[in-house]
Amino acid sequence: MAKPWATLGVDMHLEPAGPGLRRGLTDALREAVRTGRLAAGTRLPSSRTLAADLGIARNTVADAYADLVAEGWLTARQGSGTRVADRAVVPPAGQAPRPRTRTRPAYDLRPGTPDLASFPRAEWLRAARRALTAAPHDALGYGDPRGRPELRTALAGYLARARGVRADPERLLVLGGFAHGLTLLAAVLKARGVHTVAVESYGLHVHRDLLTAAGLRTVPLPFDARGTDPVGPADAGAVLLTPAHQFPMGVPLHPDRRAAVVDWARRTGGLVLEDDYDGEFRYDRQPVGALQGLDPDRVVYLGTASKSLAPGLRLAWAVLPPGLADDLTASRGGLDTCGVLDQLTLAEFLTSGAYDRHVRSARLRYRRRRDALVAALADRAPEVRVTGIAAGLHAVLGLPPGTEQQVVRAAAWQGLGLYGLSVFRHPEAVTEPRDAVVVGYGTPPDHAWAGALDALCRALP
Repeated sequence: MAKPWATLGVDMHLEPAGPGLRRGLTDALREAVRTGRLAAGTRLPSSRTLAADLGIARNTVADAYADLVAEGWLTARQGSGTRVADRAVVPPAGQAPRPRTRTRPAYDLRPGTPDLASFPRAEWLRAARRALTAAPHDALGYGDPRGRPELRTALAGYLARARGVRADPERLLVLGGFAHGLTLLAAVLKARGVHTVAVESYGLHVHRDLLTAAGLRTVPLPFDARGTDPVGPADAGAVLLTPAHQFPMGVPLHPDRRAAVVDWARRTGGLVLEDDYDGEFRYDRQPVGALQGLDPDRVVYLGTASKSLAPGLRLAWAVLPPGLADDLTASRGGLDTCGVLDQLTLAEFLTSGAYDRHVRSARLRYRRRRDALVAALADRAPEVRVTGIAAGLHAVLGLPPGTEQQVVRAAAWQGLGLYGLSVFRHPEAVTEPRDAVVVGYGTPPDHAWAGALDALCRALP
């Protein structure tokens, strides 16, 4: 019969060394605490459990614990067990100290993140329970590298209905985030002989860096009052665009230019990579459908749950042209890298209607924040021009020439996390630079929005 302590308690790795078991165990425990391997608050095994695991007498362990409690390395309280005391961690010799964690801003107005406090926890938990109850046993094994069929089918139906995407579940790939999909696409493009990808003059440097890391050159496209001019240069094999809501400028791609970039792809054999990062959120305009609907054979549609739900889910998707789906699936090594339980939960969330309800609720909440932003600026900073507010989770605030960095520094003094527009400008862009800040109104929770607006207005000229 198994000893009770063989199946109860917690495991802990120790290698007592030196003269005497008690001293060796005491030294090993002290070193584990001193270097931070055992963090403050960590509960240690009972003396009985650790003695059985190490094959030594229980009294030896109890004496070692008592020595370290007396020295202040451990604490022992009735009912709480023995735990690591809260002490400063001293790194081992030759190891640099850990860098200090950066202080979070009091109000984060950097774009790209939704209100995480509004994540629909209760609804998500109910969907997870239903999905896990209904899941077949083989769903927990090594699955289809394209992703679970339940999620691919649910996504295909939702994208066709809500975004105008022509989606076949067989050509839909579930991804671990947009960056994951872009990395796979970059590798496939490189293998197909593509050397240059045209990108927008303003965009995320992270995406440009991923393309560059794959050996691809990025060339910026012109930008004017009608948005991006998306017809790529002669040597470009692909174009990366945010057509429904250009990031960060906030304008949709003009209808003439939507048609022009599809014509370019047909004529040259190039691909359009469509980043539909926040397509669900619009306020003062009719929905702008996905560009992919114009030509599913030449447009790669990329979507994500990072803005509509939470980036921590690491769930995104790609709807791929014929022939590209197999190459992209093979490029991920034949393995599904997304957690199956979250995939099944999202499938249930979509098919039950909970996703639509959440998006509609979030749309109203973000619109209220946007309206409060516009009203506050009109009252306290009327010279600031606000653009890009018909959709999405951010706004662009135009500033007087030469004042962008001044405002960013002032915002930091006010405890604001804020980006200037110049952060997003391609280093080779020929577009005339403009002074502005990009205000993300998705991140602060509702109760903090009034304080964030007040701090922002104090930072503006």
